[in-house]
Amino acid sequence: MRRASTLASSVLSRTLSSTLHDCSGLSTTSAATINHRFLHAALFSTTTSTGSSSTRRIFNPFSTYLGVAGALVSAAAAASLSQEVLAKEPPPAELVPKEVVLYQYEACPFCNKVKAYLDYYDIPYKVVEVNPISKKEIKWSDYKKVPILLVDGEQLVDSSAIIDKLGNKIHGKEIVDSASDKDDDEEKKWRRWVDNHLVHVLSPNIYRNTSEALESFDYITSNGNFSFTERITVKYAGAAAMYFVSKNLKKKYNITDERAALYEAVETWVDALNGREFLGGSKPNLADLAVFGVLRPIRYLRSGRDMVEQTRIGDWYTRMENAVGESSRMKA
Repeated sequence: MRRASTLASSVLSRTLSSTLHDCSGLSTTSAATINHRFLHAALFSTTTSTGSSSTRRIFNPFSTYLGVAGALVSAAAAASLSQEVLAKEPPPAELVPKEVVLYQYEACPFCNKVKAYLDYYDIPYKVVEVNPISKKEIKWSDYKKVPILLVDGEQLVDSSAIIDKLGNKIHGKEIVDSASDKDDDEEKKWRRWVDNHLVHVLSPNIYRNTSEALESFDYITSNGNFSFTERITVKYAGAAAMYFVSKNLKKKYNITDERAALYEAVETWVDALNGREFLGGSKPNLADLAVFGVLRPIRYLRSGRDMVEQTRIGDWYTRMENAVGESSRMKA
């Protein structure tokens, strides 16, 4: 009997391992855990000797069928959920622009909102890092702010307008207008909230003090094509300038405690989710991408680490990281 149970366990283990391995998105650890638990439930029953506290495990051929079925169903369900969260939404190949170039500042929340959209829809793009002091990279344009997106030679400006116009290009009116009026209104409401409120609490947090301002500009200059002299100039001059700008922004938007304002804003967003995976339901909508985009440049700065530690935003942010996936940015 021991030999039969060992043989059955070996055969089923190989079968389940193969099945779980083929379930896209299921981690090796998860597969191993499901495999282990269901094999033991399927192959063995535990009995207690009469009048004794000792137990022994016996081979149970009948429950094998139930255990194997359970393992396969659980594996398939886990893979299905993983695929639903991790799947990007690339547009039809014929609608993907041939050349997309983003003129940006690495830490700019509006630029990162555009990048989140491009990454989620898997649209390849090149990046030109703009020197925030000289702005020499955008002297050719009458528009002196970032982001600027060139799409097959056409200049698009203003992050929300860029996303709307690009969406019409790659999806078409039929898809854009397919959402219900209620869903569409909610999405628009929260996209406006991002532009009119959330972004305004970021700068006072990023440049809250000199050390955090320098941390931010160290991140900016390490991601741009700056010479050594430009890197030093931008880092220290930029950090000093933005430190004072952030103080003015606090006054302008009546912010007394910048961290409290940030925490309140992201908690407001979590409340808006109302238990949903994303505001868009089972997958992100444009509001999800906007919030994620503007928070992404601060996530691993001091302000972003504090934000995740002190609020409930962490779970949603992790889901968004998985959904948006790898950047579609083209290497220079």
